[in-house]
Amino acid sequence: MYSLTQEQRDLIEWLRDGERIKTKIERREPVTHDKLDAIFDMQYALDQRIIDERGIEKTTEEWVLGLTIAMEDEIAEVRSLINWKWWKNPKEIDYTELRGEVIDLWHFLVSLSQKVGLTADDVYRVYCEKNAENHARQDGTSEKRGYEVISYTQTEK
Repeated sequence: MYSLTQEQRDLIEWLRDGERIKTKIERREPVTHDKLDAIFDMQYALDQRIIDERGIEKTTEEWVLGLTIAMEDEIAEVRSLINWKWWKNPKEIDYTELRGEVIDLWHFLVSLSQKVGLTADDVYRVYCEKNAENHARQDGTSEKRGYEVISYTQTEK
């Protein structure tokens, strides 16, 4: 079962104070000042509500599997809304529905992040580190093998 940190337990207790959270949501105020922290707080509260009300007990591996399957399903829903089938007549894209499906992906991605122990701060920090590494790979300055810059003319020889 997913074990909670003291910070997470404190957050749940704070969120269970129904009037405070209800008032903030009705006024569309974020739970925290940082938007990513607010998303993580809201997703954690939703996940805990579902877990508590449905009596769900899963291992980390079961959560990872379930959440990645859910994300794959959401990706299929996104794909179904766009014109990727070149053999069919194009249809008008419903951007409201498309954006809603992208947000569904965010819900599952944030849940997955939390299940593997990532906080909003961790996501930001690790994202920045990985982004810098990805730029280094494009520059040919990465120390990781396989990312040396080779021009296409060199690979054709």
